[in-house]
Amino acid sequence: MTDFPFAIVGFDLDGTLVDTLGDLAAAVNHTLALLDRPPLAEAAVRPMIGRGAKHMLEQGLIATGGAPTDMVERLYPELLHFYGAHIAVRSCPFPGAVAALDRLDALGVRVAVVTNKLEHLARKLLGELGLADRMAAIVGGDTVGARKPSPAPIRAMIEQCGKGRTAFVGDSIFDVEAARGAGAVSVAVGFGFLDRPVDTLGADHVVGHFDELVPLLVEL
Repeated sequence: MTDFPFAIVGFDLDGTLVDTLGDLAAAVNHTLALLDRPPLAEAAVRPMIGRGAKHMLEQGLIATGGAPTDMVERLYPELLHFYGAHIAVRSCPFPGAVAALDRLDALGVRVAVVTNKLEHLARKLLGELGLADRMAAIVGGDTVGARKPSPAPIRAMIEQCGKGRTAFVGDSIFDVEAARGAGAVSVAVGFGFLDRPVDTLGADHVVGHFDELVPLLVEL
């Protein structure tokens, strides 16, 4: 172990570690097609991502004609089934992500994922991308009974990783708030599924590319 200042670096999944937009948009549009509703452009789906699949579905239904509660509940399993079967058709790590994981691993840092995606889907996606075995913890939206912006999932990640100074990297206000509540340093990425300018998220630090992450953390 070196004198690197962090023992743990956690990552949000969708829009941070992995670009999942194409596959998530396909799942939403598959579900909308069951109602003979028009498909949504990926740009329209992008800001719907981050609070879990049910929220994404609800927003997609609202955008195309309305989302009665019974409709959301009825179609949610359909969306999950389709997405689970097509989870890594287009999804891939963001540029520089794997290299950043390599550098952190070489420094003896424990890396982990905390996502609002259901844990079994997060594990499946990371597994298909060859990243699951690299994670000291994978905490999903259903793992601890709370989702970000609650700090509970990040606290669980820290516990599972053996504790220590922690940084958390994400692309939303929910990531920033959860990290702050758990006492972690927050880093926002400027390339994610942002619903507002990255410099308004309130993160402790911002990076525009994964190449900037490890050099930033070294200085903190």
